[in-house]
Amino acid sequence: MGGSFDPVHIGHLVTAQESLERFELDIVVFMVTGTHPTKPKLTASPEHRLAMTRLATATNDSFEVSDWETRQREVTYTIDTMRHLHATYPADTVFFFITGSDAVFEILEWKDSAELAGLATFIGATRPGYHIEHAKQAHAEALQSFEVNYLEVPALAVSSTDIRARVQEKRSIRYLVGDDVAAYIYEHDLYRGGM
Repeated sequence: MGGSFDPVHIGHLVTAQESLERFELDIVVFMVTGTHPTKPKLTASPEHRLAMTRLATATNDSFEVSDWETRQREVTYTIDTMRHLHATYPADTVFFFITGSDAVFEILEWKDSAELAGLATFIGATRPGYHIEHAKQAHAEALQSFEVNYLEVPALAVSSTDIRARVQEKRSIRYLVGDDVAAYIYEHDLYRGGM
């Protein structure tokens, strides 16, 4: 499960848990983005985003956090990460890539997408207001070479953008992020200067 996790929130955690159970995964690796190709100006540093993600996932033995992307000096793409994971894990490992259903539309525009199709099965998690049947029909023809499974997660209208805005506006983020993550955000004075 790749993402900027700026900050990690309960929507990320619910999606990971639902994927774990529905697809009978052994683990979910939270791959924290270093330098993102389409989001060059992330608000919190990679170190802060890693720390928050580790705090948020610490109580779930099936969740792991990777700093591989954050240690790379250049922009990392999904294909780079999947190549790295294939080189790291045993040859018989089956990989799933968890993303939002809206991002599934963009897969064909991703770097080396033809190769990527053979490296992972995609899980397109729905967000509020996004309909699975519409997604399946819209993607069916364009993504013939990709294996995409759609996952309906409990409707949680939570986003990192909204959480950053709430912090800046001095509004509560309680129950949107874990208590440890909220304490970390306030302790390190994150997101108060802007989004």
